[in-house]
Amino acid sequence: MSIYYNPNKTKNLFDPLSATPFKLSRSKIDLFLHCPRCFYLDRRLGVTSPPGFPFNLNSAVDTLLKKEFDIHRAQNSSHPLVAAYGLDLVPFKHPALNEWRTNFTGVKYLHPATNFFVFGAVDDIWVDNKKVLYVVDYKSTSKESEVNIDADWQIAYKRQMEVYQWLLRHNNFTVSNTGYFVYCNGLTDKKAFDAKLEFDIKLIPYVGDDGWLETTLLAAKACLSSNDIPAPGADCDYCQYVAAVNNTLKIQTSLF
Repeated sequence: MSIYYNPNKTKNLFDPLSATPFKLSRSKIDLFLHCPRCFYLDRRLGVTSPPGFPFNLNSAVDTLLKKEFDIHRAQNSSHPLVAAYGLDLVPFKHPALNEWRTNFTGVKYLHPATNFFVFGAVDDIWVDNKKVLYVVDYKSTSKESEVNIDADWQIAYKRQMEVYQWLLRHNNFTVSNTGYFVYCNGLTDKKAFDAKLEFDIKLIPYVGDDGWLETTLLAAKACLSSNDIPAPGADCDYCQYVAAVNNTLKIQTSLF
């Protein structure tokens, strides 16, 4: 048995006849938008896509950033990075914050129209002096050029932030349309490693719009409720690979 991939590991399967709320994570919403077929195979039929390998260095950066911002949360003070950008924001204190930042729990909301129990784990939340919340997401990479959120594939980053904004609004918080990416870029221009990795950190604002989410959730519910397997997403590498394999096997079988 593979130690990396279990195609039938999915336990939370959608049942069209069940009245029990169905848990749907922020990442599965993004999967639906990327490839309805992979989404259906995963959430309805229990065959999940092969996972990506874990980015342990990125996770370490996230953990250290949370610890650093938590120091300022306890002191009700603004982080120097935030102050350097001229923002009067401090890390938000709330009894449920640890739950909101934990995978598989996160910020939660039961969407009445679909009976989806939507959830997603935030990296951080900041607040201004008018009690308006600002969603914050940590990102890390290492590249020669300056980091930004302008690439086509980074639409997933933007949707991620918009889902968090939507979830917090549905938990009765006032949330700014503007969120912030704390983007850490590992530097490779140093003379030596010296057992440490240094980063250039940039704060990137993004004005979100969660208006797409309502129709997307309804479409995801219709997808899962159907007995027809949907077409694959145009850019889905997994589905293109499966199609290529099936094609090749057909050709090879016909030769014998």
